[in-house]
Amino acid sequence: MGKKVIVITLFVLLLTSCASRKEVVYFQDTGDFETVVNKNRSIAKFKVDDLVSIHVSSLNPEASVPFNLYRGGGESTGFRPEPVDYLVDEAGEIDFPVIGKIKIEGLSPEELRNLLRNHLSEYLKDPIINIRLQNFTVSILGEVARPGTYPVNGEQISILEALGYAGDLTIRGVRDNVLVIRDFNGTKVYTRIDLTSKKMVDSPVYYLTQNDVVYVEPNRSGITASSLDQRASIAISIASVLITSTVILITRQ
Repeated sequence: MGKKVIVITLFVLLLTSCASRKEVVYFQDTGDFETVVNKNRSIAKFKVDDLVSIHVSSLNPEASVPFNLYRGGGESTGFRPEPVDYLVDEAGEIDFPVIGKIKIEGLSPEELRNLLRNHLSEYLKDPIINIRLQNFTVSILGEVARPGTYPVNGEQISILEALGYAGDLTIRGVRDNVLVIRDFNGTKVYTRIDLTSKKMVDSPVYYLTQNDVVYVEPNRSGITASSLDQRASIAISIASVLITSTVILITRQ
């Protein structure tokens, strides 16, 4: 009887763990030499509480100094001064040297670069402005190899690149219904994307923005395995109690 139960359990596990090609393969509907143009190429826009690094330079280094903020350092300390990042306040503004308050919420790095260039044109000739979003991170959760929060180098990242950071989906991850949670000033927007279709590149969440959360839900196999694990844990706990009780009764005799 015990052997039959084990065989049946293994058979059920085998059936539930099998995944078809339709459930696993990405870009299933693409053809050979097919070209797909991305119509929704998005770039990260600045949000409230973002940390932004801005460095201004020009052909006249001394003229550029007032437009860059540094903390500490100097000859007296023996340390190099560190640049100060700008925090986007609740009004969506940063306090920039000489110029004052500038609203940057909703702007892309290139749009901010052009805005600053216009402001600085009366002070500097052909200013060079380097901008970097310092807190660009995305969180990958659920059925992936390495769930976690990952920093992003650059101004944009696709959902496929982000999943690559997390070691890709496990075999138990649902590929045609991946959830992306995006925050717009306290308002959460939930969007789902199908990684098995070439049309994924047209999704508004194909390119992620800072602080996006990607969640990969488990398929039937993953849910079944989780249920079995819980039942196994309960069974082991009960067995442990019974064994302990039996040992106590035996030792008392």
